[in-house]
Amino acid sequence: MLRFAWASVCLSLALAACVAAPYPPPVAGGPAPPPVAAPVRHVAILAPLTGPRSDLGAALVNGAQLALDVPGAPVLDVRDTFGTPEGAAGAARAAVAAGDILILGPLTAAETAAVAPIAQPAGIPVLAFTNDSAQSRPGVWTMGVTPGQQVRRLVRLLADRGKVHIAGLLPHSDFGHAMETGLSDATIEYRLPPPSLREYAPDPGSIAAALAELASHTAPPVPAAGAAATVQPPPPPAPPSAPGAPAVFAYDALLLADTGPGLAMVADALPAAGVQASTQIVGPALWGSPSSGASRLAGAWYAAGDPSLRAAYEARYQQKYGSPAPAISDLAYDSAGIARAAAASGPRAITTQSYAGADGALQLLPDGHVRRGLAVFEVQSSGPARLIAPPSAPGA
Repeated sequence: MLRFAWASVCLSLALAACVAAPYPPPVAGGPAPPPVAAPVRHVAILAPLTGPRSDLGAALVNGAQLALDVPGAPVLDVRDTFGTPEGAAGAARAAVAAGDILILGPLTAAETAAVAPIAQPAGIPVLAFTNDSAQSRPGVWTMGVTPGQQVRRLVRLLADRGKVHIAGLLPHSDFGHAMETGLSDATIEYRLPPPSLREYAPDPGSIAAALAELASHTAPPVPAAGAAATVQPPPPPAPPSAPGAPAVFAYDALLLADTGPGLAMVADALPAAGVQASTQIVGPALWGSPSSGASRLAGAWYAAGDPSLRAAYEARYQQKYGSPAPAISDLAYDSAGIARAAAASGPRAITTQSYAGADGALQLLPDGHVRRGLAVFEVQSSGPARLIAPPSAPGA
C-alpha cells in the first residue's frame, strides 16, 4: 500500500503558534545567541493515490507541490484517501492528529461530506476539490468551478448588455437543477425579473412541450429601481398568434445546460418555438469542448477561466514534471496557494483577501462558497470560441 507522509514538526495549531522562551542577553564580547527557528507548518492534501483514480491523485499532489515550491511555504502532508469516503475520513483524522493547519481536498462530494464533520470541530479549514456547491459550509469551501459561478457571470454580462428577461430550458438532472438554482440566485442578486424555468426529459416531445410553455408566456416586468427583489407570480399568457403565424419567444436570453445528443435535440426544437437570433443563448463551460456539440449554436455564450491566464501555470507544470498539466491539477495549485497565505497570516484570515489562481482571481466567502473571476466566450460554428468579456473581479 502506497502512502506518502512526512512527519509533522508542529503537533497542533496551538503548539505551532507558541513562541520559544527568549535567550539570555549575550555577554559583552561573547558569541551571539543562535536564531530562533520559525515553526514548520504542515498542510494536508487528501487525494486518491491508490485505486482507479490514482492518476488524478498524483496530478493533484503535483499541482499542490508546485504552489509550495517557494521559500517559507508550509510542508505538504500527503495522505491517501483510496478514493472512498471511508478512506477520506481516515486520512482526515490522521491530518487532525498530526496538527496540520489546513486540509486540501478530498476529490469528490461524497468524500467531502465524510471529511467535513472531522475537520470542522477541530477548526481546520477544508478546501475541497469538488464542484458540488451543496458541500459548501462555513469552514468547508468547494474549489471546483460550480454551475452557479458560471451562471452568475453570464447573468452579469447579460444585465450589462440590457438583456434582463431570462428563461431557462434545462434537463431534468442534477446538473440541470444546479444551473436552475444558479439562475434563480443570480437574478435575485442582480435585482432582475425572476426567470421562467422549464425542465424536460431527454426526448424531442418533452423538449418541444417545455419550449412551447415558455413561448406561451410574456416576459415578466423588470423590478423598479431600488425595489426589493421578490418572487413574482408566473407571467400572464401571451396574446394568441394569428393562425399560421410563427411563435414569438419573448425572452432576451435562454439558459441551456445540455451537451451531446441532448443539446442537438434542443437545437432542433428552438426555431419552432420562436427563438430568434436576438435571443441570446447561454450555457455551461462544458461547451468549450468540441465534443459538446455547441458549435450548432454559434453565437452562444459560456463562462470559464481564461486560457491565457492558465498558460503560465501549464508552462511551470510542464517544466517541473515533464508532462502537460491535467485539467484538475489547477484546483490543488490554487488551494495550496491559499494554504501558503494561511500559513503566513493564520487560517482564519483566508476569507479576507482575493487570490491569484491558475485560471484567474478567486475569493473565499465565509459561508463556504467561492467567487471566481470568469471570462465569457462566444461559441463559433468552427474552431475555438472567441473571448468576448475578460475575467471579472471575483466579487463583481
